[in-house]
Amino acid sequence: MRDLMDRAGRVAARLTARRETVAVAESSAGGLVAASLLAVPGASAYFLGGAVVYTGEARRALLGLDEAGMAGLRSASEPYAERVAALVRERHGAAWGLCETGAAGPRGNRYGDAAGHTCLAVAGPVSRRLTVETGHGDRAANMETFAAAMLDAFLDALAEADRIRAP
Repeated sequence: MRDLMDRAGRVAARLTARRETVAVAESSAGGLVAASLLAVPGASAYFLGGAVVYTGEARRALLGLDEAGMAGLRSASEPYAERVAALVRERHGAAWGLCETGAAGPRGNRYGDAAGHTCLAVAGPVSRRLTVETGHGDRAANMETFAAAMLDAFLDALAEADRIRAP
């Protein structure tokens, strides 16, 4: 968890300096992304909200994403992560939206993805999407790896946004 908090501290410093906010939707990381960001003192300056969107019911209730909105999408895919990151950003009025969705293990998911598979997306002034495969079914280790990868992707997006803004 310390590694996650170190990453979150770097995110917090950038968001605070930029006066920007973030909202998070995660599934197989189980809330570790949000917990890491909230562990940094002063989180209320940049963290608007988050949800663990672990089921279809949660997706409908927390994001308002129903079956019609899922047309052409499959959970635990990059297009789905991208859609949810944009949706959580929009619903919270945040500068940035993050989404993590996958299969922590010890087995794969019902979509055919192996344990250790996750898709990540960042929506904001700079967008990112990527897939991470750990190749193992250690649930706790995968959850931490997924959260670290999400924070790293966000740090990369923030750095790129800084480069774009620089004269």
